[in-house]
Amino acid sequence: MTGDERHCAHTLRPHGHLFRQWSLTLVAFCAPLFAVLYWLTIPNGNWLPVAIMHAVITVVWGLGGVAFCRTVIRVNSATITERPFLGRIRTTAAERITNALMLDIYESGALDTSPQLFLTDADGNVVMRMRGRYWSRRDMETVTEDLGTPVTVMTEPLTLQELNRTQPEMLYWFERRMVGRA
Repeated sequence: MTGDERHCAHTLRPHGHLFRQWSLTLVAFCAPLFAVLYWLTIPNGNWLPVAIMHAVITVVWGLGGVAFCRTVIRVNSATITERPFLGRIRTTAAERITNALMLDIYESGALDTSPQLFLTDADGNVVMRMRGRYWSRRDMETVTEDLGTPVTVMTEPLTLQELNRTQPEMLYWFERRMVGRA
């Protein structure tokens, strides 16, 4: 591998169908709702609050679209940089990542599984997590290949509850709470 190939960064983006799905759901909910509200309020002259709410929802949808388009993971042999949907950009040196855990987690209430990749440091703290709902398995493999991190692949899928019981530090705080209550 040449020096240029080692420093070539891959730019990974979440599944595009997620924003389309989210947009179609919003339109399917809002179009009939606002059609009825306009139909009821325009004759009375009380349509301004409806128009303001419609504009607010449209602006929030636009900001969500911008945030989705800016969501990215850039990885090369030296660093991994994540710009999440919401939050700050995080850059981590590749040498800080000592292990990668790839496993499948059952979707809640289904027999389907979703791949998950956990990148951890020497203390076992999760540095970054990639969920199959947003990232493809190929994207996860690209990250591990570029970083050159040893990968532990769990062949048997787990439930969220099993992962919470065995390795709760891998889950987000709200997932631990939800699983604990279930």
